[in-house]
Amino acid sequence: MIEKTALVIFTNLVPGVEQVGAIPLGLSLGLSPTFTFFISVLTNSLLFFPVFFALELFYWKLFSKVGLIRKYIEKAREKGKPYVEKYGIIGITLLMLLPSPFSGTYTASILSWFLGLDWKKSFIAVFLGSFIGGIIVLFISLGIIKLIFSLS
Repeated sequence: MIEKTALVIFTNLVPGVEQVGAIPLGLSLGLSPTFTFFISVLTNSLLFFPVFFALELFYWKLFSKVGLIRKYIEKAREKGKPYVEKYGIIGITLLMLLPSPFSGTYTASILSWFLGLDWKKSFIAVFLGSFIGGIIVLFISLGIIKLIFSLS
């Protein structure tokens, strides 16, 4: 079980994959849906801190000189800025509800830092986005949404 849990955690840490890959992986490995969901939300939410504060500490001295990181940050800004401009801090949560690349914890954390948002409010927004997005991915993975549509 430790190895399976480690795989779910590791998958959550992969940019662009995160919960969208980790939750189905955990289920396919035979982990319980509840356990997989909570491990995924916890990992995804806590990822906010190293991303946000690493940017705070090292962006101008180190990361800004790496083209790949600069491009990723610019892509995150392009993708998420309209959400924040329209909905404020809740825009971070809304961005994370989209189960697609450039809409997960990395992007939300980068966007929060880039726009100078309060880290406490940003973390809450990331947690809520991870929680709600995780529920969506879990339901899709379990086929519940398919079942609901087949009943109507």
